[in-house]
Amino acid sequence: MPKVANIKNVLIALNEEGEGRPSDALSYGLALGKATDAHVSVQAASVKLDIPSAHGSAVVAGLVHQENRRLQELTRRIAETTRAEGAMAGLICEVDAPQLTYAELKAAALAQARVNDVVVVDADPSAMTVDGGLLRALVFESGRPVIVVPRGSQTFACDRIVVAWDASAAAARAVAAALPFLKAAASVEIVCYVGDKDVPRSAAGADLAVALVRHGVNATVKELPAGNDVGARLREQAGIHRADLIVMGAFVHSPIREWIFGGVTQEMLKNSGAPLLVAR
Repeated sequence: MPKVANIKNVLIALNEEGEGRPSDALSYGLALGKATDAHVSVQAASVKLDIPSAHGSAVVAGLVHQENRRLQELTRRIAETTRAEGAMAGLICEVDAPQLTYAELKAAALAQARVNDVVVVDADPSAMTVDGGLLRALVFESGRPVIVVPRGSQTFACDRIVVAWDASAAAARAVAAALPFLKAAASVEIVCYVGDKDVPRSAAGADLAVALVRHGVNATVKELPAGNDVGARLREQAGIHRADLIVMGAFVHSPIREWIFGGVTQEMLKNSGAPLLVAR
């Protein structure tokens, strides 16, 4: 695989919620940093639990304090592991392990993300967890590309990439953000859904393929009929292509294109099958 160029700052955003489970994003992000010779920043944070004094007894306050100390110890261990693994990989690795309220944690993560080239986070299947909330905040509010790492994906690679394309602004930004990876890939497949009267013909992907070829990207186009279950079909196509990375634009709620790609964003954030680069 050719060297990935123009990635100089990587942020790995971790949050410890008390489960103590290993982070695939950490391993993946360190591997990405190694592959790109990037400076790696790791924010290994935990949420500081708090209760209003008027609503809590001394017993409850003691339990909250005990849990905060436990969470802080878990993040300290993550920080130590990160420093050790970064040193072994020969990386310049900066690690911060703060314990913050959720609002402070979100603000700190967004501030860090906006001065980095790419953010790496663990996938979280639940929007109700703190991790899930931070993931969505980074995707929709940071203005930076985010690589969402599903469980089991610990090694960075970008030899084979699938691009989900609908000719939207979000998809265009995702492709632009992914260009360093696309240029390093051996094979790029542009997946687009055609046949619906509300989707422009430009979504067919031929124009994008030509533009990418000018960058030296080996791009082909795969057209699929528009319809339901786009997320499942995108994962299936990524599997057929043996994709190391999926690239797509992120939507919240928009007009008719949301019918095709909007719900896919939420579905793919939960279950992408392969590492997912999203941009908004």
